[in-house]
Amino acid sequence: MSAPSRSPDLRAALAAAAPDWPDALREVVAANGSLLRRTDGQRMFSPGDACQGFVVMLSGVVRVEHMGATGRSVVLYRVGPGDTCVMTTSCLVTGGAYRAWGYAEGDIEALALSPATFQRLLAENEPFRSMALGVFATRIRELVEVIDELLLHRVDLRLAAWLAEAGPEVAATHQAIAGELGTAREVVSRILKEFERRGWIALARGAVAVRDAAALRGFAAQR
Repeated sequence: MSAPSRSPDLRAALAAAAPDWPDALREVVAANGSLLRRTDGQRMFSPGDACQGFVVMLSGVVRVEHMGATGRSVVLYRVGPGDTCVMTTSCLVTGGAYRAWGYAEGDIEALALSPATFQRLLAENEPFRSMALGVFATRIRELVEVIDELLLHRVDLRLAAWLAEAGPEVAATHQAIAGELGTAREVVSRILKEFERRGWIALARGAVAVRDAAALRGFAAQR
Protein backbone atom coordinates (compact mmCIF):
# COMPACT_ATOMS: atom_id res chain seq x y z
CA MET A 1 0.00 0.00 0.00
CA SER A 2 1.50 3.31 -1.05
CA ALA A 3 2.09 6.04 1.51
CA PRO A 4 -0.83 8.45 2.08
CA SER A 5 -0.44 12.12 1.09
CA ARG A 6 -1.09 15.04 3.40
CA SER A 7 -3.85 17.50 2.54
CA PRO A 8 -4.88 20.85 4.06
CA ASP A 9 -8.57 19.99 3.46
CA LEU A 10 -8.85 17.05 5.87
CA ARG A 11 -10.82 18.97 8.50
CA ALA A 12 -13.44 20.13 6.01
CA ALA A 13 -13.66 16.69 4.39
CA LEU A 14 -14.05 14.99 7.76
CA ALA A 15 -16.72 17.50 8.82
CA ALA A 16 -18.70 16.65 5.68
CA ALA A 17 -18.25 12.88 6.08
CA ALA A 18 -18.88 12.72 9.84
CA PRO A 19 -21.07 15.72 10.76
CA ASP A 20 -22.27 14.05 13.97
CA TRP A 21 -18.79 13.73 15.42
CA PRO A 22 -17.87 16.21 18.17
CA ASP A 23 -15.65 19.04 16.94
CA ALA A 24 -12.85 17.97 19.28
CA LEU A 25 -12.87 14.44 17.85
CA ARG A 26 -12.75 15.65 14.25
CA GLU A 27 -9.92 18.00 15.15
CA VAL A 28 -7.71 15.35 16.75
CA VAL A 29 -8.33 12.81 13.97
CA ALA A 30 -7.71 15.34 11.18
CA ALA A 31 -4.60 16.70 12.90
CA ASN A 32 -3.06 13.23 13.10
CA GLY A 33 -4.25 11.80 9.78
CA SER A 34 -3.16 11.68 6.16
CA LEU A 35 -5.21 11.50 2.97
CA LEU A 36 -5.52 8.11 1.29
CA ARG A 37 -6.85 7.79 -2.27
CA ARG A 38 -7.78 4.67 -4.22
CA THR A 39 -9.42 4.15 -7.61
CA ASP A 40 -12.48 2.12 -8.55
CA GLY A 41 -11.90 -1.62 -8.20
CA GLN A 42 -8.54 -1.27 -6.48
CA ARG A 43 -7.83 -3.84 -3.78
CA MET A 44 -7.53 -2.31 -0.32
CA PHE A 45 -6.49 -5.47 1.52
CA SER A 46 -6.57 -9.26 1.23
CA PRO A 47 -6.31 -12.23 3.63
CA GLY A 48 -2.92 -12.38 5.31
CA ASP A 49 -2.13 -8.68 4.83
CA ALA A 50 -0.88 -6.74 7.84
CA CYS A 51 -2.94 -3.67 8.70
CA GLN A 52 -1.27 -0.44 7.59
CA GLY A 53 -3.44 1.90 9.63
CA PHE A 54 -6.86 2.97 10.89
CA VAL A 55 -9.04 4.42 8.13
CA VAL A 56 -12.04 6.76 8.26
CA MET A 57 -13.87 6.98 4.94
CA LEU A 58 -14.34 10.48 3.52
CA SER A 59 -15.97 9.65 0.18
CA GLY A 60 -16.78 6.53 -1.80
CA VAL A 61 -17.39 3.00 -0.54
CA VAL A 62 -15.22 0.00 0.31
CA ARG A 63 -16.78 -3.46 -0.10
CA VAL A 64 -15.55 -6.11 2.35
CA GLU A 65 -16.12 -9.73 1.38
CA HIS A 66 -15.08 -13.20 2.44
CA MET A 67 -14.27 -16.06 0.09
CA GLY A 68 -14.66 -19.65 1.22
CA ALA A 69 -12.61 -22.69 0.26
CA THR A 70 -15.05 -23.42 -2.58
CA GLY A 71 -14.35 -20.03 -4.17
CA ARG A 72 -17.79 -18.69 -3.30
CA SER A 73 -17.75 -15.17 -1.86
CA VAL A 74 -20.18 -13.28 0.34
CA VAL A 75 -20.32 -9.54 0.99
CA LEU A 76 -19.88 -8.97 4.72
CA TYR A 77 -20.44 -5.22 4.81
CA ARG A 78 -19.63 -1.92 3.13
CA VAL A 79 -17.77 1.04 4.59
CA GLY A 80 -19.11 4.44 3.54
CA PRO A 81 -18.36 8.09 4.40
CA GLY A 82 -17.85 8.63 8.12
CA ASP A 83 -17.47 4.88 8.74
CA THR A 84 -14.51 2.78 9.81
CA CYS A 85 -13.74 -0.85 9.00
CA VAL A 86 -14.30 -3.41 11.76
CA MET A 87 -11.79 -5.78 10.14
CA THR A 88 -9.14 -3.06 10.28
CA THR A 89 -9.93 -2.19 13.90
CA SER A 90 -9.75 -5.85 14.87
CA CYS A 91 -6.36 -6.28 13.20
CA LEU A 92 -4.97 -3.17 14.90
CA VAL A 93 -6.22 -4.18 18.35
CA THR A 94 -5.10 -7.82 18.15
CA GLY A 95 -2.02 -7.44 15.96
CA GLY A 96 -3.45 -10.04 13.59
CA ALA A 97 -3.76 -10.04 9.81
CA TYR A 98 -6.76 -9.44 7.58
CA ARG A 99 -9.05 -12.40 6.96
CA ALA A 100 -11.17 -10.85 4.21
CA TRP A 101 -10.90 -8.88 0.97
CA GLY A 102 -11.55 -5.17 0.63
CA TYR A 103 -12.19 -3.40 -2.69
CA ALA A 104 -12.93 0.20 -3.62
CA GLU A 105 -16.36 0.66 -5.18
CA GLY A 106 -15.79 3.81 -7.17
CA ASP A 107 -12.96 6.22 -6.44
CA ILE A 108 -12.49 6.74 -2.72
CA GLU A 109 -10.82 9.13 -0.31
CA ALA A 110 -10.14 8.26 3.31
CA LEU A 111 -8.30 9.64 6.30
CA ALA A 112 -5.60 7.26 7.53
CA LEU A 113 -4.00 7.06 10.97
CA SER A 114 -0.80 5.08 11.47
CA PRO A 115 -1.01 2.02 13.77
CA ALA A 116 1.05 3.84 16.41
CA THR A 117 -1.22 6.89 16.29
CA PHE A 118 -4.31 4.68 16.52
CA GLN A 119 -2.95 2.93 19.61
CA ARG A 120 -2.02 6.25 21.23
CA LEU A 121 -5.42 7.84 20.61
CA LEU A 122 -7.22 4.68 21.72
CA ALA A 123 -5.33 4.78 25.03
CA GLU A 124 -5.35 8.53 25.67
CA ASN A 125 -8.36 10.10 23.94
CA GLU A 126 -11.78 9.14 25.32
CA PRO A 127 -13.88 10.57 22.42
CA PHE A 128 -11.74 8.66 19.91
CA ARG A 129 -11.97 5.47 21.97
CA SER A 130 -15.77 5.78 22.20
CA MET A 131 -16.07 6.35 18.46
CA ALA A 132 -13.77 3.47 17.48
CA LEU A 133 -15.32 0.95 19.87
CA GLY A 134 -18.86 2.15 19.14
CA VAL A 135 -18.45 1.59 15.40
CA PHE A 136 -16.79 -1.75 16.12
CA ALA A 137 -19.77 -2.89 18.21
CA THR A 138 -22.25 -1.77 15.54
CA ARG A 139 -20.40 -3.66 12.82
CA ILE A 140 -20.26 -6.81 14.93
CA ARG A 141 -24.05 -6.68 15.31
CA GLU A 142 -24.39 -6.27 11.54
CA LEU A 143 -22.09 -9.25 10.93
CA VAL A 144 -24.21 -11.38 13.27
CA GLU A 145 -27.26 -10.36 11.22
CA VAL A 146 -25.46 -11.42 8.02
CA ILE A 147 -24.65 -14.80 9.55
CA ASP A 148 -28.25 -15.14 10.71
CA GLU A 149 -29.49 -14.41 7.19
CA LEU A 150 -27.11 -16.95 5.66
CA LEU A 151 -27.93 -19.73 8.10
CA LEU A 152 -31.60 -19.31 8.87
CA HIS A 153 -33.39 -17.78 5.89
CA ARG A 154 -34.21 -19.14 2.46
CA VAL A 155 -32.30 -17.70 -0.47
CA ASP A 156 -35.45 -16.89 -2.45
CA LEU A 157 -36.84 -14.82 0.43
CA ARG A 158 -33.55 -12.98 0.91
CA LEU A 159 -33.28 -12.33 -2.82
CA ALA A 160 -36.81 -10.93 -2.95
CA ALA A 161 -36.05 -8.56 -0.07
CA TRP A 162 -32.75 -7.52 -1.65
CA LEU A 163 -34.34 -6.76 -5.03
CA ALA A 164 -37.17 -4.76 -3.48
CA GLU A 165 -34.61 -2.64 -1.66
CA ALA A 166 -32.14 -2.30 -4.55
CA GLY A 167 -34.68 -1.57 -7.32
CA PRO A 168 -36.25 -0.36 -9.45
CA GLU A 169 -33.25 -0.79 -11.76
CA VAL A 170 -30.49 -3.12 -10.54
CA ALA A 171 -27.29 -3.05 -12.60
CA ALA A 172 -25.71 -6.32 -11.48
CA THR A 173 -24.88 -9.70 -12.95
CA HIS A 174 -26.27 -12.90 -11.47
CA GLN A 175 -22.78 -13.62 -10.11
CA ALA A 176 -22.62 -10.24 -8.38
CA ILE A 177 -26.05 -10.77 -6.81
CA ALA A 178 -24.96 -14.21 -5.64
CA GLY A 179 -21.97 -12.58 -3.95
CA GLU A 180 -24.26 -10.17 -2.14
CA LEU A 181 -26.32 -13.06 -0.79
CA GLY A 182 -23.57 -15.59 -0.19
CA THR A 183 -24.93 -18.24 -2.52
CA ALA A 184 -24.22 -19.76 -5.94
CA ARG A 185 -24.88 -18.02 -9.26
CA GLU A 186 -26.94 -20.97 -10.46
CA VAL A 187 -29.26 -20.64 -7.47
CA VAL A 188 -29.76 -16.93 -8.11
CA SER A 189 -30.40 -17.48 -11.83
CA ARG A 190 -33.04 -20.11 -11.12
CA ILE A 191 -34.88 -17.90 -8.61
CA LEU A 192 -34.70 -14.84 -10.85
CA LYS A 193 -36.29 -16.77 -13.70
CA GLU A 194 -39.13 -17.78 -11.40
CA PHE A 195 -39.60 -14.17 -10.26
CA GLU A 196 -39.69 -13.10 -13.91
CA ARG A 197 -42.29 -15.77 -14.68
CA ARG A 198 -44.46 -14.30 -11.93
CA GLY A 199 -44.12 -10.83 -13.44
CA TRP A 200 -42.25 -9.35 -10.49
CA ILE A 201 -39.05 -8.53 -12.43
CA ALA A 202 -37.71 -8.32 -15.97
CA LEU A 203 -34.28 -9.73 -16.78
CA ALA A 204 -31.73 -8.22 -19.15
CA ARG A 205 -28.03 -8.77 -19.69
CA GLY A 206 -26.26 -7.58 -16.54
CA ALA A 207 -29.41 -5.99 -15.13
CA VAL A 208 -32.69 -6.66 -13.35
CA ALA A 209 -35.71 -4.36 -13.56
CA VAL A 210 -38.09 -4.57 -10.60
CA ARG A 211 -41.68 -4.48 -11.87
CA ASP A 212 -43.60 -5.27 -8.67
CA ALA A 213 -41.70 -4.29 -5.53
CA ALA A 214 -44.80 -4.79 -3.37
CA ALA A 215 -45.08 -8.42 -4.46
CA LEU A 216 -41.40 -8.99 -3.70
CA ARG A 217 -41.77 -7.45 -0.25
CA GLY A 218 -44.85 -9.53 0.44
CA PHE A 219 -43.03 -12.70 -0.60
CA ALA A 220 -40.01 -11.78 1.54
CA ALA A 221 -42.27 -11.18 4.55
CA GLN A 222 -42.69 -14.95 4.89
CA ARG A 223 -39.41 -14.96 6.82
